[in-house]
Amino acid sequence: MMNTRYSNDTRSASAHTAHSSSTSAPPLVLIVEDHEDTRFMLRTILEMRGGISVVEAENGEMATTLAESLHPDLIFMDGTLPLLDGFETTRRIRERASACDMPIVFLSGHAQPASEARAFAAGCTDYLAKPFALSELERVLERYLSQRISS
Repeated sequence: MMNTRYSNDTRSASAHTAHSSSTSAPPLVLIVEDHEDTRFMLRTILEMRGGISVVEAENGEMATTLAESLHPDLIFMDGTLPLLDGFETTRRIRERASACDMPIVFLSGHAQPASEARAFAAGCTDYLAKPFALSELERVLERYLSQRISS
């Protein structure tokens, strides 16, 4: 299982090959979150579920680079990020032709209709208000990765 963390270091996403979308490779999930504890929680849940590879980014610039180079099967996007917020990061990812159908699930501490509308306007596919229940996360995984997860 692939688990790569990118923080403010000199490692480059180009050092990794683009993720294979073949059904033989486990689905790749990019977690974009600046809070290490939230990244850890999401990564742990995904790893415990099994059959999912995880890559992490702690800011919007890293996320844009990783999304373009690795083509993840699903992105969890925090709304408040350093350098680029989640809204702008989502817009930039969506500008790439290869990312037009990539599911992006927005994670927000604001359970308000205005925040949700803004996330969808930026190009997000789904929206989870933090804190969210494990059943909500499972629903998202089932919706976007069910055909790719080997149980």
